[in-house]
Amino acid sequence: MAGLAGVIAVGVYYALCMAGAAEQRGKRAVELGGGSLTREQVKSHYRKYAAFFDKPKEIESPGNVPKLVDTFYNLVTDIYEWGWGQSFHFSPAVPGKSHREETRLHEEKVADLLKLKPGQRVLDVGCGVGGPMRAIAAYSQSHITGITINDYQVARARSHNKKAHLDHLCEVVCGNFMTMPFEDNSFDGAYSIEATCHAPVLQDVYAEVFRVLKPGSLYVTYEWVTTPLFRADNAEHVEIIHGIEHGDALPGLRSYKEVGEIAKAAGFQVLQDRDLALPPAQPWWKRLKMGRLSYYRNHLVIALLSFLGIAPQGVVDVHEMLFKTALHLTRGGETGIFSPMHLLVCRKP
Repeated sequence: MAGLAGVIAVGVYYALCMAGAAEQRGKRAVELGGGSLTREQVKSHYRKYAAFFDKPKEIESPGNVPKLVDTFYNLVTDIYEWGWGQSFHFSPAVPGKSHREETRLHEEKVADLLKLKPGQRVLDVGCGVGGPMRAIAAYSQSHITGITINDYQVARARSHNKKAHLDHLCEVVCGNFMTMPFEDNSFDGAYSIEATCHAPVLQDVYAEVFRVLKPGSLYVTYEWVTTPLFRADNAEHVEIIHGIEHGDALPGLRSYKEVGEIAKAAGFQVLQDRDLALPPAQPWWKRLKMGRLSYYRNHLVIALLSFLGIAPQGVVDVHEMLFKTALHLTRGGETGIFSPMHLLVCRKP
């Protein structure tokens, strides 16, 4: 018993005092929860989320997707912040740079492509907890307005904005990017970073971005796509893509061929249409290839916190789902059949 008590004590000490946020001060392991869900709702909502993928017709119905995405981000936002940081996206590996520096460079590239200037009004389409927003605002001194469907992420983003002393440049609203609460021709630029993959109908969100942009303005997006190497008749390829869709609340991944054509159908002129993950870019999935020891360490912390009643029941299931998703994403990168950074640079005529 004394030995078991010692193990538990060490585990509690690690979870309470050492297990902090991966990239920036933010969520700690002891603060993991279910977003806007109550502690009692986490497990049942995880089961409901998983059930969506047992009923393909429900996923294919556009009306069901916003609820699916909102539930997903209630379940995963705290774990993302704890284990990944405040920018919920990938970046190409850069020799000699840390993960945080790679992320910043990938975000600043958006500002450069948009040719942002101080004082311009810019839209972040699917802003999450606002990591990219803050980086782009600090770099360009533009005024960034972010929109996310998840009210918990709105609260987190506003808190981070204030702590970073960027709340004078960054604001966040809760809403569906398929029907945005902004006036026509009201933004000088717009971007989305690995966010519109959640759209049930991509042309609809592109049309909304087109509507709110001023004529002549640019829209930059990093899209999740299947690449020319994907084969629908290859069982492993299909398993990988389905695993990515399940673990990331996606109504269905689109082909690299589709996204540019969809942007044109929404009225945009497409200035660039290319995959930033292709060589000479270094592997974006390198960061996912943590050892099993790291995963089991994190999983043990979460299981212990759940056992002690510090973390809600169901968080363990969510973490296990995300680990499996990381494996699918890694295989998607290694096989070259998936990219999370297909670039479109578009102009509203």
